[in-house]
Amino acid sequence: MNSKLLAGTAVMAVFASAVVGYRSEPGTWPSVRVVAKSMAAESGAAGREVLYWQDPDGKSDFSPEPKKTPDGRAYVPVYEDQEASFQGAKPAKPQGGRKILYYRNPMGLPDVSTAPKKDSMGMDYIPVYEGDEQDGSTVKISPGKLQRTGVRSEPVTRRAIVTSIRAPGVVQADEHRQSVVVLRFDAFLNGLEHITTGSKVRKGEPLMRVYSSVLSAAAAQYITDLGIRDTGGLSTNRGARQRLENLGVPDAIIKDIERSKQGSLTVVWPAPRDGFVVEHNVVEGMQAKTGDVLFRIADLSVIWVLADVAERDLAMIAPGQKATVTPRGYPGKTFTGTISLIYPVLNKETRTARVRIELANPETILRPNMYADVAIDSGSNKPVVAVPESAIIDSGIRKTVIVDKGEGRFEPREVKTGSRGDGFVEIREGVSDKDKVVTAANFLIDAESNLKAALQGLTTGGEAK
Repeated sequence: MNSKLLAGTAVMAVFASAVVGYRSEPGTWPSVRVVAKSMAAESGAAGREVLYWQDPDGKSDFSPEPKKTPDGRAYVPVYEDQEASFQGAKPAKPQGGRKILYYRNPMGLPDVSTAPKKDSMGMDYIPVYEGDEQDGSTVKISPGKLQRTGVRSEPVTRRAIVTSIRAPGVVQADEHRQSVVVLRFDAFLNGLEHITTGSKVRKGEPLMRVYSSVLSAAAAQYITDLGIRDTGGLSTNRGARQRLENLGVPDAIIKDIERSKQGSLTVVWPAPRDGFVVEHNVVEGMQAKTGDVLFRIADLSVIWVLADVAERDLAMIAPGQKATVTPRGYPGKTFTGTISLIYPVLNKETRTARVRIELANPETILRPNMYADVAIDSGSNKPVVAVPESAIIDSGIRKTVIVDKGEGRFEPREVKTGSRGDGFVEIREGVSDKDKVVTAANFLIDAESNLKAALQGLTTGGEAK
């Protein structure tokens, strides 16, 4: 039987039905227009598959089976070749008589359809039935999808959060542990001990031999006054001694004069403290002028580390906190010190504040100008509500976590965060330690939530119209 014969048979069938209609309702002939429309529909439907039936008035009301309106009009069939995106898409069968609300994108994108369709990869849109969602904020996901996407949840816990603030630092000598050797009179250096830059000296150790007429005259006057006192006469030795002190003569030299009661053309000048010679400006036989810095000695048994802490971390540090220093020259060695001062001025180029850390250096491993890495532990030992960092979805405007309510139900909830450390974030508001949050694949659930929000907006917009 060829196609022409099939078409002719269809025309005759339509004509026969029209006649039957006339005979069943005497006095009424079907209009030519109705007959022609029915003939065209039946002829065009040959070999085509009906996807679904749509309301005859074009409303957003669809049915997977033939259906009629309350006033008795039949729904219009929609065929698979009428729209490219609907090729091969079939309406889902209702589950237990529940109404299909809409069809959502199978990839979780915020895209919905009021009719069954396929996405650009040929995947069917997923039907969403009435009653699938519990409330306006909860998202429900099937167990199969949860397993495929690898969603994992962890309970919210209370824990102490310690944040480690890291900053670069440089070693400096303690400003309180440095001394200079300066003469308060003109003198000649008749001899130098075998001391060079970098030598370690002890307090009282000889540095040089000094000759000065001013110093010799003051010492001779002091010896004379001591002799007058010893013979029972009126002594003015207090004035002579004061002159020696005003010239900066060390107390040890004055005591030697008192003990020996003899003067000397030269005086052995001692080191004022223990430490290392970091500056050496003397040559044997030279004339030293008043105020010239001849030696600079630094005690390095206690040193400073000056660290540059970022501006955003300043609120988390304070004097008295412990800090760990790792010199870059000795990666395996660490030193523990204490923050003694946070400098009051911020570096406007680097936006950092200088922090002074004092620590012991008994083996003098740490040397001035050496670079070091500084770690400052900040935080409280008091337990707080905390979640893993992976549970936080930060949009830049707000921070959200996905609360697992069980049985595939999830609720996005906005939170306020606090300190961070050890992979956890403090939650100050939004969840409690009785909740459970999603820590893996939470972005997929967030996409579901966005889809639901888009649908609610679509519904609201439709009602407004």
